[in-house]
Amino acid sequence: MIMLLAVLASCSVISPERRHSSVELATLRVAVTRAIATAPLRLAVRHQMFESSGLTVRLVEQSSQQRALTALWKDKVDVAFTGNVAVLKAVANGADVQLQGEAYIAGPDTMGLVTLPGTGYDEPTAKPAPRIAVDRLGGLGMLTTRSRLATEGVDPDAIQFTAMPFDAMMAALRTREIDAAWLTEPDISRAQQEFGARIVTDTARGAMLDFPMSSYVATGTKAAKYPTSFAVFRDVLTEAQQLAEDTTEVRDILGSFSFLDKTAAALVALGTFPTSLNAVRLQRVADLMHDGGIVRRRIDVSALVPHSDA
Repeated sequence: MIMLLAVLASCSVISPERRHSSVELATLRVAVTRAIATAPLRLAVRHQMFESSGLTVRLVEQSSQQRALTALWKDKVDVAFTGNVAVLKAVANGADVQLQGEAYIAGPDTMGLVTLPGTGYDEPTAKPAPRIAVDRLGGLGMLTTRSRLATEGVDPDAIQFTAMPFDAMMAALRTREIDAAWLTEPDISRAQQEFGARIVTDTARGAMLDFPMSSYVATGTKAAKYPTSFAVFRDVLTEAQQLAEDTTEVRDILGSFSFLDKTAAALVALGTFPTSLNAVRLQRVADLMHDGGIVRRRIDVSALVPHSDA
């Protein structure tokens, strides 16, 4: 709480580095999901940190990170929270993207393979060709699962992936149509609470340790048209990410947008909330995607970073 008050106090003073006086776009529409990674941004909105900088941020709730990206492409929002794998895959396919800030870095047990009792899949090597459900094909779930199971000695090319939403995953586990589901928090905790699920393996290990999971992005065209508005957004987002260093604040706000009750929110595994936009760190994601065959050409992440943050 002391940290929160200190950061909020600093926000009330206009810093000479931040451009407050003439934002070209007074309101930014930001697509978000119920991911834990959005907690700092939600704290900033709750405490009116953007307003003190002359900018209004309106959160536009989306059911998935892919839908958030789609809303950005259709100009229904100005900024989208989304997975790094998804947005870099879009860049490889020619999308016009400028990164606005990193959101979340994986921590222990923040993503993993879960199963239900009785599936016969109690450890990663239990089956040579496991059937794994992910949120989408070609995404973070496939990338991290292939990496983790390969480390355990499973042939990654033998893994049978299928894409489905959370509820369908739980139903498929009950009927033994799949062996495990790749989930992130807070869905891991939800699966444990509501369905008695258990973690088969933590996929935030090995090559995926401290893996950069998500970011906030805009189109390069819009960011160039309204540079001051987006610069202010990035500045305040950095301060919001600093709030998350006090995990009490993060856990307190989780109940307002996730499925977690107060008890679960107090126990859920948390990653880290980076306070800088680091092209070198994100290049790791792009290179893993290239090495894993998700994209055909190598992506230069430094070209996606605003000049002031490069």
